Amino acid sequence: MCGRYTLAGIDPIQLRSRWPIAEQLEVRRRFNVAPGDDVLAVVGPGEHSCAPEGTLLRWGLVPFWASDPKQLGVKTVNARAETIAERRAYRDAFESRRCLILADGFYEWSGGVPHWIAREDGEPFAFAGLWASWRPKGAARELQPLRSCAIVTTAAAGPVRRLHDRMPVILEPDQEPLWIDPATGTDELRAVCSGERVPALVLRPVSRAVNDARHDEPDCLDPPEQASLF
Repeated sequence: MCGRYTLAGIDPIQLRSRWPIAEQLEVRRRFNVAPGDDVLAVVGPGEHSCAPEGTLLRWGLVPFWASDPKQLGVKTVNARAETIAERRAYRDAFESRRCLILADGFYEWSGGVPHWIAREDGEPFAFAGLWASWRPKGAARELQPLRSCAIVTTAAAGPVRRLHDRMPVILEPDQEPLWIDPATGTDELRAVCSGERVPALVLRPVSRAVNDARHDEPDCLDPPEQASLF
């Protein structure tokens, strides 16, 4: 699973050169991204754009058919890769609304101790994501929709298996355009999110400060002995 993650060591220039993030979209360091937060993402070409574009999405997917945005948002933070093509909450998004969710690490807990997991090379990356657009039933077209997302998860691999049996799907750079291309077939998509290509990852224990979902400060990544919020 993935319940918290980071975009902490960012260089805005690097991110804008790597992904199509417009200058007017704020890029800021995040040390404890939590469900319900607005997150930095890239959505594929669609009804409003002929090319991928950076945007903010609410973490916790609310499908277009939901009667209330609170109905599913908390339960749909993660989408299992094995069932996204069948699950009602995700199948439409899997078919036509896939996105990249930008990060540079994520957290997992073991024995009550939080650990931060990142690429061994320290590079930022993209989780495979799904997104949806929701408006209240009968709302005017002029009303801005709630745009939300979920992170796709797969079986844990590498050092993550010491902590949990699930992990987010981390895309390699050459998989990113394939994931968000509307023309990509189901078999190719399943291969992308199967977790077979997992980058080299490293993990380390960090401060219990991260346990507080409202706390989004650099000390979340401190070693346990330096934790300010024990």
